[in-house]
Amino acid sequence: MSFPKDFLWGASSSSAQIEGGYNEDGRGLSIWDVKELNSGTCSFHYASDFYHHYKEDIALMAEMGFKAYRMSISWSRILPNGEGEVNQKGIDFYKDVFKECYKYGIEPIVTIFHFDLPLALQEKYGGWNDRRMIDAYLNYCKVLFENYKDDVKYWLTYNEQNMLIFFGALDMLGGSKTFQSGNTLYNQAHIQNVAQAKAIHLCHEMCPSAKIGPAPNITTSYPKTCNPVDYLAAMNMDDLRNNFYLDALVFGKYPQSVLRYFKMNDITIDVQDGDFECMETCHPDFIGFNCYGNDTTEHLEYYKVDFSDMLNADNRDMSYLMKLMDKPGVGRASQNEYFTKGEDGHSFDPYCIRVTARRLTDRYHLPVIITENGYGRPDVLEEDGNIHDSYRIEHLRETIRQMEIGIEEGANIMGYCPWSAVDLVSTREGISKRYGFIYVDRDEDDEKAKSSQMKRYRKDSFYWYKQVIETNGEKLDMEVR
Repeated sequence: MSFPKDFLWGASSSSAQIEGGYNEDGRGLSIWDVKELNSGTCSFHYASDFYHHYKEDIALMAEMGFKAYRMSISWSRILPNGEGEVNQKGIDFYKDVFKECYKYGIEPIVTIFHFDLPLALQEKYGGWNDRRMIDAYLNYCKVLFENYKDDVKYWLTYNEQNMLIFFGALDMLGGSKTFQSGNTLYNQAHIQNVAQAKAIHLCHEMCPSAKIGPAPNITTSYPKTCNPVDYLAAMNMDDLRNNFYLDALVFGKYPQSVLRYFKMNDITIDVQDGDFECMETCHPDFIGFNCYGNDTTEHLEYYKVDFSDMLNADNRDMSYLMKLMDKPGVGRASQNEYFTKGEDGHSFDPYCIRVTARRLTDRYHLPVIITENGYGRPDVLEEDGNIHDSYRIEHLRETIRQMEIGIEEGANIMGYCPWSAVDLVSTREGISKRYGFIYVDRDEDDEKAKSSQMKRYRKDSFYWYKQVIETNGEKLDMEVR
């Protein structure tokens, strides 16, 4: 058995990280346009200038043989104030993008919301702390479904909602200067879960031929040892990090172990009439999930967390992320000596998708699509225009090899869209941390980016991934040139 004949090979991006054109054609500002940046990194204002290069970029995706392109829509480009007046130029831009995709037989898989909340909504409602955001989000969804019901067959409700909560005490993405309590975070999560459930209902009503599902970042927690307390810690970490979000939309309830965690940490969810009924009956059509590697968990006794020493810390530091992963009473992340060492010395888990897709298939009995997976590092553009990224090929090759075995074992995987199609601006590390198959010639200097041609170059991984798609995953070891 190999990959299904209709397998959706492609890659991913997000509007905030690739588009640029932040102040063009009526677009409003998003929270990403004004957020404080890490030292030495560029803003998202110009990104990779997909706004002006989309035809070239989609043609390059077609050259690789893409069957799908997972992308997102900028809420601020459609509704400059987050709600109210619709920006027709924004509607037209994505119409043109979809038209260009279908010109080459590429299926757009469209994320409705990928982190970049309109600044106007942040200022008006304080973000997802306010239940009025549910109506704002549904209104946005309605505009999209009305305008693109003939253009989009696959919708994703929300990108990596769980990461904004799991790491949200100090904000992994933006490097918050203030602390958010667990009570605040998990009430945001509940509001987001209800909003997504209502969006799924609305999509099924307005676009009956389309399919829709969530797109969290899902891993599997391996126990650090065979000690039963580590096994239980891994089970409970899976519930807190992963199952809390998917159980809500599939089963209409939260895992019991998470409710116990809430009790230990004085977290009270403000549940209103109809919330769980709405979630229980929304019935997502599939699950999209981002997967960069699985976690290894060891038991951690309960204590009250003090984040005071982390305020104003650099969120690019691994120790920053590791501390945010400590969940007293549940578990803590640990190093795994069995992970593969790559040719450049990096550690990665090629089993991540195989293990996690099997677990999701068994738990939810829905098709799954990998909406992100990849390896980011500073690539080097050589004088002859080549980019030799064998480390990326190695990383993806071994992951795909295990993914195929996972399908043979019963994982219901319908597509693979690694991060990213084109180099884009990383959430915390600027343009220098590159993930794409296509190199974008720009650096961290925004002033230079304003007038940069942002020329595109094919990396070695471009040619390798083209082979993979041409052979439907059969040829993973061929020479790339």
